[in-house]
This record gives sequence, structure tokens and C-alpha cells, in this order.
Amino acid sequence: MNVRRLIRTILIALPLVFSLAGFTALESLFAPSADLWPRWQTHDPASKTEVDHGAWSAFLKTYVRTDQTGLNRVAYGGVSEANKKSLHGYLGRMRRVGVSGLSRNEQLAYWINLYNALTVRLILDFYPIGSIRDIDLSSGLFSSGPWDKKLIKIEGEMISLNDIEHRILRPIWNDPRIHYAVNCASVGCPNLATQPYTAARMNAMLDAGAEAYINSPRGVNLTDDGLIVSKIYSWFSRDFGNSEPQILEHLLGFANRETKLKILRAASIDGYAYDWALNGTKR
Repeated sequence: MNVRRLIRTILIALPLVFSLAGFTALESLFAPSADLWPRWQTHDPASKTEVDHGAWSAFLKTYVRTDQTGLNRVAYGGVSEANKKSLHGYLGRMRRVGVSGLSRNEQLAYWINLYNALTVRLILDFYPIGSIRDIDLSSGLFSSGPWDKKLIKIEGEMISLNDIEHRILRPIWNDPRIHYAVNCASVGCPNLATQPYTAARMNAMLDAGAEAYINSPRGVNLTDDGLIVSKIYSWFSRDFGNSEPQILEHLLGFANRETKLKILRAASIDGYAYDWALNGTKR
């Protein structure tokens, strides 16, 4: 067993030793912080340019289906060679976009779609796998998975998935709803949207993503052990207010009547959960 796998084994075993609160606090120490990459702050508020996400739209329409639990699953095993080439072509065109010259909302759509398409391409490149964490391309003692690997060159800079999420999206937009838009190809993650994000539909899509997740058992679940919420709210607690009352207030803001009753009945968070299994299905 290599050192990183040993560390991961230890971390998995830690709940047996530490209290729930202590373990979730420890986990949050290893979650990436929002660390601005100033290079990507440049934008053009007067720009009318719209990036073409048509190929990504066609892929999502063909291979993403919602199951009976409300989870959007991807038919990775059914993707044709022609559609794999089409996805590669889309990413090639994204490499040539002058993202610094786009408007802010167009940039937001660009980065979210790029993140999700890169993630799907990674899964296809390594499929079949049971979890995205099996794609162990990152470096560093406490790193695992593909998130730190530089995957694509944009405006002369090599960029990783972590760069997009934690150095561009989170610090520039400072919007917790971004966590419901970027997808890590896991069952426990907020849904991969069935259509590309666009500047025109941005707010509506971000709200819809938050509502879908929070009103599913993957986001909020009242069990015999109490109120169990996604580990996203532990890992990135600062983005949701950095306190349990503010996290609960955020959840209530997107909760339907049934979910609100669950949250109000429990009054506090009793645990955190996350399922890293691949969000795939048979076509």
C-alpha cells in the first residue's frame, strides 16, 4: 500500500476513534479553500459574445437520465466513439475561447460547463471505474483523485479542476450555489444538469440545482439518527455561513414544505454523509 492510500485508509477509520463533530472538523481541514487566482478576474462587462455549448448540450441530452430517486445518472458505458470525439472537439473549442474578454455571467457559464465536461471526459477515459477517486492523478501526501491534475490549457495557463472550482469560481463569484452546479461524477454530489449553463438562465439554473439537491435525501435526510446532511456543508462550511445556524438557514431558503418540516423538527444537524460511488448507469 502506498503512503497516500495508507493515509486515506486512516481517514476512513477515523470516525471509529473521534466524535462526529471532531471528525467533520478534521475533514474540513483537508477541503480546498477559496484561493483567488487573480489572473482570471479580468472580464469585459460590455461583451455580447456567447460561447457555443451546443456539443455539450447534445451530449447531456443523449446520455443523462434522471432515475426514480431524482439522481441524474450518466450512461458512461454507452457513449459512442463518435460522441467521445464530439466531446473532445467541444473541449478543443473551449481551449480557444478568449475567456478574459467575456462578460461575467458568460464567464460563469463557461467555467461551470468546462468543469463538468472535463469531469465527464476523465470518467470516459478511465471507464469502467467505481468512483472518480479511483482516478488517482493528484500529487501530495493528502491528495487523491484527479482534481489537482492540470488537464487543459486556457489562455496559455494549464488548469486543473481544483483551479476552476476553488481558485476561480468560488473566490470570484462568492456564491454558495456554485456547489450545486459543478459535478464530481458521484452519487452524493449535486446533479449534473441536463443542459448547459448559460448566462441568460444562470440564476434560474443555480436555484434549480440548489432546490433539487436540498430536497433530496443526498442533501438533507431525517433518519433515526437525526438530521443528516451532505458533507458539502461540512467541507465548505465557510461558503454557507460557517456556522450550523447559518447552514440551516441556507437549507431552509431552498427547502420545500416537506424538507422544511424535517429541518425544523430536528432543529440541529446530527451528522454528515456523502456517497462517492460513480453516478453512472447502464444505457
